Amino acid sequence: MEYINEISIMEAVVHILDINSDEPILNEYNLELNDEVYRFVQRHIERALKDEELKYAVFNPGRGIVKELAQEFLQGQSDFLEVSKELARNLFNLIKTNNSIPSCDLMIVHFSTEYGPMLGIFKMDYVKNYTHKIEFVDNKMNIRIVPQATGLPVSSQKIQKCAFIKPVIDDMEFHLMVIDKQGKKGEGDEYGAKYFLNSYLGCTLINNKRDITKNFLNAAESWTRSNAVNDAVKAENIRTTVKKSLRDAENIDIRELSENLFQNEGEKKSFVEFVAAQGLEEKLPIDKEWVEKKLKRVRLKIDKEIDLYINEDTYHDGDRFEIQRNGDGSINMVIKHVMNYIEK
Repeated sequence: MEYINEISIMEAVVHILDINSDEPILNEYNLELNDEVYRFVQRHIERALKDEELKYAVFNPGRGIVKELAQEFLQGQSDFLEVSKELARNLFNLIKTNNSIPSCDLMIVHFSTEYGPMLGIFKMDYVKNYTHKIEFVDNKMNIRIVPQATGLPVSSQKIQKCAFIKPVIDDMEFHLMVIDKQGKKGEGDEYGAKYFLNSYLGCTLINNKRDITKNFLNAAESWTRSNAVNDAVKAENIRTTVKKSLRDAENIDIRELSENLFQNEGEKKSFVEFVAAQGLEEKLPIDKEWVEKKLKRVRLKIDKEIDLYINEDTYHDGDRFEIQRNGDGSINMVIKHVMNYIEK
């Protein structure tokens, strides 16, 4: 995964795409990037780039409006504001053809990174906020709470649909990074059928090392939950071995891992086949940065009644935490030498 840490915003603009209007409301000026607005835009970019749902994608072969507009701009052949208007018109046309797609503000951002320039597209669906309204009734003050239906997502909220487009050159692994989260209300129609990817951006998702690593860890956990029921010793051994392999190796050989995990031939075969059924190859590259972040903390749900959060170092520190095997498939989890605790 290409983790971006350096962001410098060059230009940004917002257009209004209201399904009740005949035309999009297009801005004639870039946003004034004062300190507050700059931080608002920056935090949305940073939050989206760190989102677990961020995927790699490649533009589909042939012509595509978003692809061509973005590439013309990133190659210095067109004006930012005019390109942003065309991007807004294109999405507005899709909104007008499908009542399932909600109105929004469309924020377009030009920014630079340690990997080069990018064009960001954010579909900012409206959030219902509330404010007060002051009226005078019979010469008396009446203060009411009223809803505002067109509030923008604050910087602490996750954007549901956005894209980060790179300058396309030959032999690139990917052309853009995309978030396309599906809302429950849209299931089954064009809105739920990934219109943002297919009809607007014209791209296809591809797996990267982070996706592969994440999918493998989820597959191993799913297999463990189904095949180590009421056998905490077995489950703990599988989880510990899998995590150690993720931390220590650059690549994982699923068949070799299964040999280390199990003595039973049936379980070895079952594990390999289950991982393959998730669309994963037998030899997998590991995203070490994602692993480092993911395994920093261990969250345990114990007998459906106890939640336990432990950082990785403590989990493996025998002076502070110990797993004792009872010989009947059960284990004791012992927290040692507690000097201070609080209730939350």
